[in-house]
Amino acid sequence: MKGVGLSDFLVGIGMLFVIEGLLFAALPGWMREAIKKTLTTPDHVLRVVGIASAVGGLALIWLVRR
Repeated sequence: MKGVGLSDFLVGIGMLFVIEGLLFAALPGWMREAIKKTLTTPDHVLRVVGIASAVGGLALIWLVRR
């Protein structure tokens, strides 16, 4: 198994930009509403969702890399 390097990190960031860009291009109205809802969501809810997303992402990476 090869080590995780900077190139893997940059590929991940690039994939994030591709997905985000496609969502803005295909569903601009939905994305605008999602951003508006995010601005009115309480901080504690955003923290829980952020932590859950980070843990889920780490679990996915672990499953793929093992």
